[in-house]
Amino acid sequence: MSMMPNPSGAKLLLAIIAVLFIGLSKAGFGGGLGILTTPLCAFAFGPQYALGILLPLLCAGDGFSLHQYWRKWDVRNLWFLLPGVVIGVLVGVSLFKRFSPRQLNFIIGLIAVCFVLFHLTKEKLLRARARFSPSYGTGIPFGIGAGITSTFAHGAGPVVTLFLLPQKMVKEIYVGTNVLVFTWINWIKFPFFVGNGQITGASMKASLAFLPLVPIGVWLGVWLNRRIPDQHFRWFIYFFTFLAGLQLMFDFRW
Repeated sequence: MSMMPNPSGAKLLLAIIAVLFIGLSKAGFGGGLGILTTPLCAFAFGPQYALGILLPLLCAGDGFSLHQYWRKWDVRNLWFLLPGVVIGVLVGVSLFKRFSPRQLNFIIGLIAVCFVLFHLTKEKLLRARARFSPSYGTGIPFGIGAGITSTFAHGAGPVVTLFLLPQKMVKEIYVGTNVLVFTWINWIKFPFFVGNGQITGASMKASLAFLPLVPIGVWLGVWLNRRIPDQHFRWFIYFFTFLAGLQLMFDFRW
């Protein structure tokens, strides 16, 4: 990769907001708030650098969540998804360098837009699905989808949601299982991102510089959870995520 850009001014502010959103989402505030993180960082650093900078920060955020929901999960779901996740990550990493920055922006934007559309239609989609018992037969294809979308945009949320929610788990177990699955997905990606040149010494320095913002975001998320109904806040997130996705896809000139 070429030398990593140094964001300043408005782009630096976007990066700071994006990393705070990691902590906010890990604290359970704002629903799908975390999906806005990747598009904002893509604006700040460019897509080929944003994903590598974000991954260590996501791993740090997972640590906070994992501690909070320790052993409050259904581990079977992890084993059913894991083989497919590994395959999906391998496919995603092998394809990553074949795309130009412009094409990567389009992919990240498309995943962001699809994320919003998924959440707007989620209730109808899930009502149409009967409760089911997870298995390798269903887990492997869902895992492949999660691995690919996570590799390209850290955006596997809808895929994992479609697999977990129809099981109608107790809320705490559902959240804990979600945390466990994403912790494994992110750590599985880590060595591949290093080997693929997405995580470098320079990107790790950038990640470390932004790292203090993750626990600040977690604290802020806990504080906001007690004061603001996040149902209303989600609509703002979906709106801005949709706009950011369209901008990345079509590169509008203002």
